[in-house]
Amino acid sequence: MKKLLFSAHNLDLGGIETALVTLVNYLSNQGYDVTIALEKREGVFLERLHKEIKIIEYNTNTNKNIIIRKLCNLWNRIKFIVKYKNKFDFSASFATYSLASSFMARTASKNSALWGHSDYFTLYQGNTEEVKKFFQDIKVEEFKHIIFVTQKGANTFLEIFPNFKEKTIICNNFIDGENIIKKSHELVEDAQKENIPTFLNVGRHEERAKKLTRIIEATKMLKKENYQFRVLFIGDGEDTDLYKQKVKEENLEDTIFLLGRKENPYPYFTISDCVILSSEYEGYPVVYLESFVLNKPIITTKVSDYEQVEKGRGIVVEKNTRSDL
Repeated sequence: MKKLLFSAHNLDLGGIETALVTLVNYLSNQGYDVTIALEKREGVFLERLHKEIKIIEYNTNTNKNIIIRKLCNLWNRIKFIVKYKNKFDFSASFATYSLASSFMARTASKNSALWGHSDYFTLYQGNTEEVKKFFQDIKVEEFKHIIFVTQKGANTFLEIFPNFKEKTIICNNFIDGENIIKKSHELVEDAQKENIPTFLNVGRHEERAKKLTRIIEATKMLKKENYQFRVLFIGDGEDTDLYKQKVKEENLEDTIFLLGRKENPYPYFTISDCVILSSEYEGYPVVYLESFVLNKPIITTKVSDYEQVEKGRGIVVEKNTRSDL
């Protein structure tokens, strides 16, 4: 039986975590011996892992004393090397940004892969030097494979690192369509189907990437024109309080409803008419696939793979509050 290891930060709610859990559960069903290595053994998705999947916790010390921190982290690395050096047939660093995830994957197998979830050139606002530093810090050159979830992400990466062309692979995110449909039929108590258009945003509350203020501003404009509708926000994050404050300041509390994070967001697709993505940048948006499965149209900004939405699945707009359709 082939032994596989996937490393990540944690298994909390998020598109990357959703894709990882779906992938490892599928591989476990196919007979692979799967291990998840986490910096923090936490997150609501832990309960979704198949019982056969093993979990390793690799603690990164964050002590403010630099000497203590470095010594503790050195000891943790030594212990991991002794126990897991080349013990797996394949390993992957699924949390691209994580130095610890990179270390675990590179150590666990000679057949290691780095998973890229974004267009990093856009993420770093076209700063090539910052992109180079990002990948050099996680030691991209030591991976046997580099896997991107989008063609655009791979293309911009190869413009900066052309020498890695032979080991760069495209692998779109994997979802369990049958399970999504099944979960979409569950009942929820904090929102119901209504006879007004309902728009849905699902994702992390991080303004730098998700730009949810665009949705708030657009809602304000449309309310002034007397349109009747509502917007549901599913998710939370570092900027949740910012969004709550802006909704309150603009007197939109009867139109925009921040419902928090949901382990099962799919019933909210069912009671909504359209999904909104206002992001400045994305990897491959898992919400695209979820919307396709649940037959919901999408309004999206021009992020990675937006072309799939243009194929009769919704509307693509520019990255501003008011776009000409």
